[in-house]
Amino acid sequence: MSKLLFFLLTLFAAAVSLSYAEIRTSSLRNDWRPIIPFDEFGFTHKGRLELNVSKIAFSQQPGPDSDLSRVGFFLCTGDSWIHVFQQLEEGEISCALKSDLVKRVYTFDQLKGADRFSTVFQETDADQYTLLFANCLAPLRVSMEVKSVMYNLEGKSSDRRDYLSAGKTILPRIYFVFSLAYIVLVGLWISVLYKKRLTVFRIHFFMLAVLVLKTLNLLCEAEDKSYIKRTGSAHGWDVLFYIFSFLKGITLFTLIVLIGTGWSFLKPFLADKEKKVLMIVIPLQVVANIAQVVIDETGPFGHDWVTWKQVFLLVDVVCCCAVLFPIVWSIKNLREAARTDGKAAVNLMKLTLFRQYYIVVICYIYFTRVVVYALETITLYRYLWTSVVAAELATLAFYVFTGYKFKPEAHNPYFVINDEEEEAAAEQLKLEDEFEL
Repeated sequence: MSKLLFFLLTLFAAAVSLSYAEIRTSSLRNDWRPIIPFDEFGFTHKGRLELNVSKIAFSQQPGPDSDLSRVGFFLCTGDSWIHVFQQLEEGEISCALKSDLVKRVYTFDQLKGADRFSTVFQETDADQYTLLFANCLAPLRVSMEVKSVMYNLEGKSSDRRDYLSAGKTILPRIYFVFSLAYIVLVGLWISVLYKKRLTVFRIHFFMLAVLVLKTLNLLCEAEDKSYIKRTGSAHGWDVLFYIFSFLKGITLFTLIVLIGTGWSFLKPFLADKEKKVLMIVIPLQVVANIAQVVIDETGPFGHDWVTWKQVFLLVDVVCCCAVLFPIVWSIKNLREAARTDGKAAVNLMKLTLFRQYYIVVICYIYFTRVVVYALETITLYRYLWTSVVAAELATLAFYVFTGYKFKPEAHNPYFVINDEEEEAAAEQLKLEDEFEL
């Protein structure tokens, strides 16, 4: 029993990561699960839930003694679910629907022999709620088609629907503002490439492509969320968003690997081990993007949703670790070269640059994967947009740092080093401790 309750708590916690609640249609077939989360939504005091369920069927016809009030839909906040979990574990209640801490939307004892129902639930207590289905009549299996529509009413006359969760409703404007920032960056980078076209390498054009894809990705995401906010559906913008998100993810990780190897601006080729890193990172990014699409489009009611969530997290961590290896190899190669080729100052400058980049990449990965997730977890639902702003600001800062440090140079500082600087650099290389990776 305790293992089952732990599974229910874990499933609910995983479902909390859902950010948006457009109109969603779900299909269940002979489902045995005692708790099935559908969508999460932040309601204002003018919240509405429209629930349309059809083609309801059971694996076996419930007997006259079966209590169908133990089967149905309910809304529950994250804090309340922890207490409901405790009630179930301590035996105070035998079904989540019997708890006073949940808000029952519809129970199947109201069906009266019908195989469908429609209901509108008004939510006046502003909070973040998850729509769940409870089946406390094991081993009863349920099949049904579920259409859930959650929104908040806006305007003085409350005649305008907002299908984005409270705390996410300003996301279209946020993504649009950041897309404008990247448009400015694209213009500046093109200007830099033109002015210093004699010292431009292929990596600099690749950096331009990454900026363009990031810009298009943000524009599509802004339109995607804008349509969801107004109509509850993305109207095809989600497809463009997934395409550009896929391309942006692959090119960004590839760029980090190429810069880490020194390709184009330090050497015109990739070593075999560096090619192997790319052969690992690119397919993993394909898997990660497929997992992301499945996570976004199916929702936690799917049997494999948690599995895809774990796959995405695992693949993302592996990619983040893999891109660090080329930077580490470059640092080690520069240290070895500094001892043998007699160009201490040049190698010291290169070594310092790659050390900085190594640290910045680690900080970027840590912030966007750990800090942003923690911020999203602890922030009140009304301010969940702050985690998006934090992630985008960190990404913007990373792009700016990368462009500034690896921009084309008309006058290479490596070739204007005097003897005194060379001697000082040689002494520093001798005295400094090993760089711990």
